[in-house]
Amino acid sequence: MHPRSRITLEFILDNLVWFMLIVVLALFSALIPNYFQIGIFTNIIEASSVLGVMSIGLALVIITGHMDLSVESVAALSAMAVGILFCSAGIGMGIKLSPEWLMIPVSLLLACAIGALIGLFNGFLVVKLKMSAFIITLASFIWVRGIVLAVSGGRSAQDLDPAIRWFAIERFAGIPLSAWIAIGCFLVFSVMMAKTPFGRHLIMIGGNETATFRAGIRVTRNLIIAFVMAGAIAGLAGWLLAIRTSGATANLGVGLLFNAFAAVVIGGVSLKGGVGALPGVYAGVLLLASINTAINLMGLPANYTQVIHGFLVLAAVLLDTFKQRLRQRLA
Repeated sequence: MHPRSRITLEFILDNLVWFMLIVVLALFSALIPNYFQIGIFTNIIEASSVLGVMSIGLALVIITGHMDLSVESVAALSAMAVGILFCSAGIGMGIKLSPEWLMIPVSLLLACAIGALIGLFNGFLVVKLKMSAFIITLASFIWVRGIVLAVSGGRSAQDLDPAIRWFAIERFAGIPLSAWIAIGCFLVFSVMMAKTPFGRHLIMIGGNETATFRAGIRVTRNLIIAFVMAGAIAGLAGWLLAIRTSGATANLGVGLLFNAFAAVVIGGVSLKGGVGALPGVYAGVLLLASINTAINLMGLPANYTQVIHGFLVLAAVLLDTFKQRLRQRLA
């Protein structure tokens, strides 16, 4: 194959999900009345903020060749902790800090710290004790959700302090600041994965952990950091959930894990590890949000969302297999 053709083909393979997003948006704009308008696209970006942030952490762990099924429950626990402390109705304690602006960094640090601790627990068991990441994080998915139910008693915390909700209320360029947080996270972590030794080491570990270890790279430390970061980012997603819904309920965020998996896989991250980039994951998140918006505008039952997401994931896995075989032929 001519070198220029090979470069073009590899560019298309690396950015396939972005082309899919453009085609889907063009089709929906042409076929669905009222879809093509700035307000709809703004809503798509806003609706994808929580899922997008959660997908970042999940993608980091999957790129290393491991799995983290606990992110959804971690986000719920972080949101519940923020809700209990800073909500004024329901089970909320209505705590006030002075000066008022302190409530934002304190609540954010609390949410991320809870997630980081659970991530450290998962990482220690998986990396140090060589236990199955699937089993360990599945157990965390269950016991962390159990803690949410236990501390809340099945009740909800409502009316989050306006000082914290400021990020969900204020807008810049027509987009809520909470959505800008998600965009900023994708930019920061994309640069980290592409331009820093740590990011490149995570990809190398996912490609071949043994060879990476023999190359003198500290595999154990990097893997544990990846789990801690995934937990902290899930905590941030929980904080965003709390400020979007102005509180927390015991079943907050249910189903986000599977949507995050769908976004990561559709975004081009290989479940075998070693392959994937975060800009593609963001495109996957936007693609899911675009489809959800189309379903709402067409007035279809919500059950269709699950059906379409399921087929999208299946198509993404088949596409990933096809891309890997094509890359092997190009190599």
